[in-house]
Amino acid sequence: MHFVDAKGILTGSGGYYGMNIYRGCTHGCIYCDSRSRCYQFTHPFEDIEVKRNAPELLENALKSKRKKCMIGTGSMSDPYMHCEEKLRLTRRCLEIILKYGFGAAVQTKSDRILRDIDLLDEINRTAKCVVQMTLTTYDDALCRILEPNVCRTKRRIEVLEQMRERGIPAVVWLTPILPFINDTEENIRSILEECIRVRVKGVICFDMGLTLREGDREYYYAALDRHFPGLKERYIKTYGNAYEVPSPKAGELMKLFREICRDNDILSDPGECFRYMREIPEQYHQMSLFDL
Repeated sequence: MHFVDAKGILTGSGGYYGMNIYRGCTHGCIYCDSRSRCYQFTHPFEDIEVKRNAPELLENALKSKRKKCMIGTGSMSDPYMHCEEKLRLTRRCLEIILKYGFGAAVQTKSDRILRDIDLLDEINRTAKCVVQMTLTTYDDALCRILEPNVCRTKRRIEVLEQMRERGIPAVVWLTPILPFINDTEENIRSILEECIRVRVKGVICFDMGLTLREGDREYYYAALDRHFPGLKERYIKTYGNAYEVPSPKAGELMKLFREICRDNDILSDPGECFRYMREIPEQYHQMSLFDL
């Protein structure tokens, strides 16, 4: 972990801004796209770059904005990695978002977000808060291999339950789905059944597969050699050096996904999910539990 003084913290314009307080990650997910060389990391991926002045930058930015909007975090680096326990920069930024009446859309795989549930609840009461949780693998033994340094899927579902109890809406990222590993009907159906049970607002799934670029492809293939001997060769034979790596079952699994979401009034179109997460009504009232 190393510290930097960033020049800015918000990206985007108009009705939605994103921020990444940290750069890099310690979750160790074998499929992580953020490792790709196109993102031009100049330090080891696990050596987390900490923008120590993020709260000050955020406050300076928000206090000058008249129109309230959603502030998203977690698109590139999880805001609730291990270092957040002591640094508490995510919490300080959420306090500033609350102070100035903005909304928050927080994406994570970590149950550390529960530390800030009271703060998220306040943001949801005064503006709007959406919690985004990534769920890829229902089986916790397999999850331990694919996402080794973060809480298991069952625990993440417990987090979603607690958000529902507070009336905080949630969106699940069902991605990536890894060919020949977790691309099964049983896995997809099991995750979606839990999404129904905990009443998530939407599920984002672009396709049943993953993407591989220079940098993360090598990391992914090394993990396949460790945990799934022979599977790397199957990937190379099937996909070559393709960027998009769809599951052979993508068609049937996407059909299942859309049908289950449609039948249970869950948003499944990515565009609709993003619009929901990025829009903050002029008069936003916290949804009752009966509406979730």
